[in-house]
Amino acid sequence: MRNEKRMERLLGYSLVAPAMLLILAIAIWPVIQSFYYSLFDYRLNDPTKSSIHWSYSLDLERYLQTYPFLKSALKQEMAAADEQTKQTLAQIERKLTKLDAAIRSDDQVAKQYDKVNEALDNFETPSNELKIAELDKQTAERLTDTVHDVVQTLKEMKKAGELQQADKVVGLAEGLKGVVIEPNFVGLKHYKDSFSDMRLWKALWNTTFFTVVSVAIELVFGLGIALLINKAFFGRGLVRATILIPWAIPTAVSALMWKFLYDGQNGIVANYFETIGLVDRMGDLLTTEAGAMFSVIFADVWKTTPYMALLLLAGLQTIPDSLYEAAAIDGATKWQQFTKITLPLLKSSILVALLFRTLDAFRVFDLIYVLTGGGPANSTETISILAYKVMFSQTNFGAGSALAVIVFLCVAIISMIYIRWLGKDLLSDGAGAKR
Repeated sequence: MRNEKRMERLLGYSLVAPAMLLILAIAIWPVIQSFYYSLFDYRLNDPTKSSIHWSYSLDLERYLQTYPFLKSALKQEMAAADEQTKQTLAQIERKLTKLDAAIRSDDQVAKQYDKVNEALDNFETPSNELKIAELDKQTAERLTDTVHDVVQTLKEMKKAGELQQADKVVGLAEGLKGVVIEPNFVGLKHYKDSFSDMRLWKALWNTTFFTVVSVAIELVFGLGIALLINKAFFGRGLVRATILIPWAIPTAVSALMWKFLYDGQNGIVANYFETIGLVDRMGDLLTTEAGAMFSVIFADVWKTTPYMALLLLAGLQTIPDSLYEAAAIDGATKWQQFTKITLPLLKSSILVALLFRTLDAFRVFDLIYVLTGGGPANSTETISILAYKVMFSQTNFGAGSALAVIVFLCVAIISMIYIRWLGKDLLSDGAGAKR
């Protein structure tokens, strides 16, 4: 008996394993990758941080485009300088020469050094793999300190008027400042910075407020529409198809349409709201914080209520008509039938509909991005829009990836809460059925 149960369990796991692997590949792997990127100061707008670096590196292309010309400029200055200035410049040149020798002391770096130098002499662009050479920490710190000292000394000499081509020499020396690429591993710094940033908390509040209000309104309206189209009447099929039109329209198109309707000068909806006194001026809908939040919620309710109604309609059609007939014979009113039969038997369908809509609303991006762009003054900026702006507008992939992971964690927590409620409901229904 035990062997049979064990075999059944193994068979069950073997059937579920492909689905779990698929979920891991499609859903979990991007999250793991985002978490990995969030551990680095990864910025595409900064050449020294445009890739992930675990160790110190040297940009040989930039170094060899600067160092030889700096040495040549120093020799020219020494040829025309007095004895004291010449000694100072010679000391700088010796420092740079020793430093260059220390860089080339590593055989691998020396090979890359010669290849990059040859490519530059032939007016060719070296490959990214070739031009970045790894340095040990001691050499990298020594290079950074030496360049800093050289720049300071040359600036003082420039101020004292001791250099003939001061701007050229100082400019070449400052060009060596960015040749050392430091490790950009920052650990959990992005998460610490994000949670201490009020903009994130405001985005979370905007997201939560939008989600709670829009989903609550959609649930009420969706349930009403579902109850209506569940009844048998002439033209019911046409009515059902018509109700689904807002949901069938692509979100970006729907948002752009509502943007024109909310326009402060020619918007029909804005004009109507001003006429009935809902807003003081037509322009208030998209230019004030309260008006903008109301506008995006109203547009989302218009678009997504049919989807909620469709999910609830599927649940309503599983309730037998005989229950309502028996309740009517017993003298139950329509409200009593709704509260005692419809709502209890529709509970699982409502939880499923709420799960789908809550997750979808919490991750809202395209509707608000097209309609308000997160404005005015970030009053409608959700966490998804914030992550997009940081990652793509600012090209800060490290901080943006951290925000993406935070979005995933919030969605995962919401999912677990709903699934726990749904699981309890299903178990209670199963226990009731057994009785």
